[in-house]
Amino acid sequence: MVYNTKPADSWNTCLNTTLEQEDKEIYDLIEQEKYRQFSGLELIASENFTSQAVMEANGSCLTNKYSEGLPGARYYGGNEYIDEVENICRQRALKAFNLNPEEWGVNVQPYSGSTANFAAFTALIQPHDRIMGLDLPSGGHLTHGYQTSKKKISSSSIYFESMPYQVDNATGVIDYDRLEQNAALFRPKLVICGASAYAREWDYPRFRKIADQHGAYLMCDMAHISGLVAAQEASNPFEYCDIVTTTTHKTLRGPRAGIIFFRKKNDIESRVNQAVFPSCQGGPHNNTIAGIAVALKQAGSPEFKQYAKQVRANASKLAETLTNYGYKIVTNGTDNHLVLWDLRPQKLTGSKLEKLCDLCHITLNKNAVHGDVSAVTPGGVRIGASALTSRSFKEDDFVKVGEFLHRAVQIALAAQEKAGSKLIKDFVVALEGNDDLKALHKEVQEFAKSFPMPGFDIETIKTEF
Repeated sequence: MVYNTKPADSWNTCLNTTLEQEDKEIYDLIEQEKYRQFSGLELIASENFTSQAVMEANGSCLTNKYSEGLPGARYYGGNEYIDEVENICRQRALKAFNLNPEEWGVNVQPYSGSTANFAAFTALIQPHDRIMGLDLPSGGHLTHGYQTSKKKISSSSIYFESMPYQVDNATGVIDYDRLEQNAALFRPKLVICGASAYAREWDYPRFRKIADQHGAYLMCDMAHISGLVAAQEASNPFEYCDIVTTTTHKTLRGPRAGIIFFRKKNDIESRVNQAVFPSCQGGPHNNTIAGIAVALKQAGSPEFKQYAKQVRANASKLAETLTNYGYKIVTNGTDNHLVLWDLRPQKLTGSKLEKLCDLCHITLNKNAVHGDVSAVTPGGVRIGASALTSRSFKEDDFVKVGEFLHRAVQIALAAQEKAGSKLIKDFVVALEGNDDLKALHKEVQEFAKSFPMPGFDIETIKTEF
């Protein structure tokens, strides 16, 4: 159909030009980032590569619409299609985790996992109520009440009274006995399970028992493992928890956002919805909700279940490979998608290995390991298998990744000795002109570019600017 439309006014002609035409500077940076993702090894445990379909939904015209409120009860008109999108997303969220809609509800509007967590706190407890979450150096997340002896770091520690629980220093596994003893003294109103750097399963029945002893709510932040939970490759927190939060972009492989699931009891549904909007945020990002809906549909497919199984197999193989090189892996292995690598026996910091790996196109992140005293110079790195599994990596490929990482450590140790200093700036100077680093960089790129890339056509990526 041809529409007889008026020509755009001169001040609006830029609204229908391509990004390359309109803003070459940003366009080129996006192309460079595409090439970086394609030509490197992405090992950050909190990242993944989402699908082309998710990207199309997330970059759609739905970004234009305001829709404060819930489907059927908006504060703006013109939301008939937005309501359908959000309702589909909510239905798919419950279906993805095999939840009975008579017992469970869901809010898909949070902008991120952090905002989802704070909205959940706002719904469940009052300011200055007591919370217990896994300590950051033990693998917990900032939003679970992290604070130091000198400063309250997270808003959850600012507005609530926080007492962390920890892992056993000998095993790296959560010390449930000590948690139970401390809970008896602290008497929390909310107990939080879930982490950002914990490689083992969670004893949800034990958490439920501890929470019930004090009439506390039990909340699970399953952000890292939600894709594994959906694929039944991880234990199910819904059997024991009152409320479950997650991000949507890690193992779930969607756009960057958050979700809150809640049991339909004690008026939790209305409290959660009120906490999300208007208490903690404004209008939802409808384009992102559409992207979540697409990802949740994909998460229900047989192919996604195969993917999740491969993620676990790959992480396990990487842990085994590094162990065979003589390195120390926290808890001596993994049950999920990530590996926590303790570099302290090598007298190497996670910060230095992260920096060196960046220079050779391997992306991972420095991470505290139990017993660390400084978050600035943590003793380990966190490695995840989700993103490279999305690029069709199998176990043998992760053996090669482990070899690359071993070589990176050897280069780092030599550079550290050459630098003769603990400062990272001296370490970087000592790496200048390093032939072993140049060779590793070249091999990593050649290896990475031999695998497919989700989300965009690699043939169209620009390599010259």
